[in-house]
Formats: sequence, C-alpha cells, structure tokens
Amino acid sequence: MDLERCALQRRDEEPAESLRISSSSWSFVMTSILQPASSSTKLLPRLRQAVGGGGRDTRLVAMVIVLALIWLCANAVTNGVFLSPRNLFNLSLQVSVVAIMASGMILVIVTRHIDLSVGSQVGFLGVLGGLVQSSWLSDSMHAWWISCLVMLTGGMFIGLLQGALVAYARIPSFVVTLGGLLFLRNAAYELNDGTTIAPLSATFQNLGGGQNGVLGAALSWAAAAAVTAYIVFNLVRRYQRKKFLGVQNPLTAFDGVSAALWCVCAFGLVAVMNSYKRPGTTESMGLAVPVLILIAVTTLMTIIAKKHRFGRHVFAVGGDPLSARLTGINTQRVVLKVFVLMGFLSGLASIVLTARLNAAASGAGTMMELYVIAAAVIGGTSLAGGAGTILGGCVGALIMQSLQSAMVLMGIASPLQSMVLAGVLVLAVWIDTMWRERRPS
Repeated sequence: MDLERCALQRRDEEPAESLRISSSSWSFVMTSILQPASSSTKLLPRLRQAVGGGGRDTRLVAMVIVLALIWLCANAVTNGVFLSPRNLFNLSLQVSVVAIMASGMILVIVTRHIDLSVGSQVGFLGVLGGLVQSSWLSDSMHAWWISCLVMLTGGMFIGLLQGALVAYARIPSFVVTLGGLLFLRNAAYELNDGTTIAPLSATFQNLGGGQNGVLGAALSWAAAAAVTAYIVFNLVRRYQRKKFLGVQNPLTAFDGVSAALWCVCAFGLVAVMNSYKRPGTTESMGLAVPVLILIAVTTLMTIIAKKHRFGRHVFAVGGDPLSARLTGINTQRVVLKVFVLMGFLSGLASIVLTARLNAAASGAGTMMELYVIAAAVIGGTSLAGGAGTILGGCVGALIMQSLQSAMVLMGIASPLQSMVLAGVLVLAVWIDTMWRERRPS
C-alpha cells in the first residue's frame, strides 16, 4: 500500500512522459515486489527512475502544436477549403483507417519489431471479403457480417502465422513481414485476377461512413455528452481513489484543465461534423461510423496499454527482453499476441476502407504501411522499443493525413506527395533519435 501511495504521489506531481522502462530499472522493480513492504520507502528513488518520471508528455503537446500550424497553413494556401466542414468530414474518414492500424503498430514497434505487411493485408482481406459478398454468399442476407467475420479472422490468422515465425522461429520481423507484403499483395491479385469487386452490400457500406453510415445531429450530440460523462466519472473516481490512499493534492489544476479540454474537443468535433449537411438537404451528417470505431479502438487500446497486464508486459519486453524473461514473462507469447492483435486491427481497417470505397480492389492499401509506421513514429513511438502512446499515434495519423489532404487540395502530383511523406518519416525518426540521446538517463 505504501508503494502504491508513493507511485500515485509521484505520478500526480510529475506524470510519466511515456511508458518507458529501462533495462536495469525494470528488473529492479520486478525483483523489489518480492521484498517486504517495510523496505518500500527505500524504493522510491529507484521507482522514480523506473517509471521514467520527467514532466508532462511534451512530445505530444509539441505534435498538437505542429498539427495546429499545419492546419492553419493549409487553410491559408487553399483559401479556406481545408478547414471547411466537407473536407474535415472526409479527413476524419481517412484518418480512421490509418489510426486504427497505427494503434496496433505502436505495440509492434514497442516490442522492437516491425510489420511491413499491413498495407498488403488490407488489400488481400478486402478482396477476400468482397468475394464472400459477391460470389460465395451472394444470395444470403447475412453475407455482409459473415464477410466482416472472415476478414477479421483472416487478419488474425495472418498475424498468428507471422508472429509465430518471429517469436518462435526467431526470423527477424523485417524479413517475415517483407515476405508477407510481397506474398499477400500478389495473393490479392490471384484471388480475383486483379479485377475490382463492386458494388458491395448496402448495409456493409454503412461501416465506411456512407450516406447512411452517420449518426445525424441528435445522436452525435448524445455521443459527445456520453464522452463528457465518462471523462467526469473517470476524474471523480481518480480523485476518490487518491483521497482514499491519502495522496496529497488528489486533484490538480492540470487534471481539471485536461478533462475540460477533452470535453471541449468532443463537443467541438460534433459541432464541425454537424455543420456538414447531406448533399441537397439541410440535414446534418454528424459523426461517421468509422470515427466511432476509431474512438472505440483508441479507448480500448489505451486501456490495454496502460491498465492491463498484457500492456505492461509489452512495454517490459520492449524495454529489455532479457530482464523481462528473467522476471517470468513469456516474451515469445507476448510477441505472438502483439502480431495477432495487429492482424485483427488490419482486418478492421480493411473493413472500413472497403466499405468506404464500396469496392474491393487488390491494389487497396498500397503504401499504407508508410502512413501507419510514420504515424506511430511521429506520435512518439521509439524505434528502439519500450516507449509509445496510443493517443500519440492518433495524432501522428492526423498529421500525416492532413499533409496529404493539403497537398491534394493544392494539386500536387501523387509521386511528389509520397516523396514529401517519406521525408517526413525520416525527419520523425531523426527527431526521435535526437530526443533519446539528449534525454537524461
């Protein structure tokens, strides 16, 4: 109890910048759990080092500032088109696909691995789901949800196979997933001879945010109110828990301001989405289904990463695999689960993208691995492993898609767009390297 009170006191005063665990500190924390509680007061200096205390998440704040500058500049050069309700609505749909996969890629990179096959998975699983609807179960009214189940299961199977090769066969993840990229991309062509499957089920299209895949004004305001209620409830519960443990200053000004900003963001998002009307009508579009899916995925993945034992094991393995293994963590199983989770999220992203396009094309998802990896790295995920946040990945995805959307509105050619985004990725990795080198040990 004393150790938990000290940890909460420290987190209240100086929250961890990210979930970073060094090799020596992780082994110390795990072995110190077996020590008597009377020695807990001697653990505080080492515990502070273990959790990586050092102020607010300044990288995330910096990324938000960069995003705001990009939006202002893009809006200026496009004569106000970029921040129009229509473009922001389309931007939310584009970000959803990348951010869903980025939330899984973060855990993959945290464990010191990489998955280059996510774009090919999207194309392959999309064609597979399209065949279920158009050929195999074309006469069934349940074809749309069966195809979704097939795509999710197929993604998990791909992740299981690649994860087993990485974790148990000890083949480098770069080689395994590069092979998966080539194999799955060509397998997508072989499944349907490279032809596009369209149209798809009308119900299935709703998952992509089509005309009927939106909540409308009333339900969107209700969703914002529900998010606000959850934020307030979580804040009150945290206050009561800290007060029960005897923590001084159980509720700081930062906690209140942070909660208020999240509530403002929720209602602001809904206000923008409601300002976009259906073509030819005065009816508000509201939040799209892909945005709701992204919010659910982000919330669940954040809980897994921060609160669940599996998430702690993931960051422990990324911090130091040897120390994690010596403390009893099955590192191979953790890596396997991470790749299975990545496959599941790739299948979910494929569902959203295929439904939005109303077509299953074998070329879908081409170069998407660039966007996903860049989103994770820009959001603060270290390629050295052991550090990253789900929310940071979402901000990184928003930055990448904002840049692409701005370049499209400016009429920049597609090859040049890819060149610019590749340069942004290299710049993000360089910034991450410089950040880690200058960080005090």
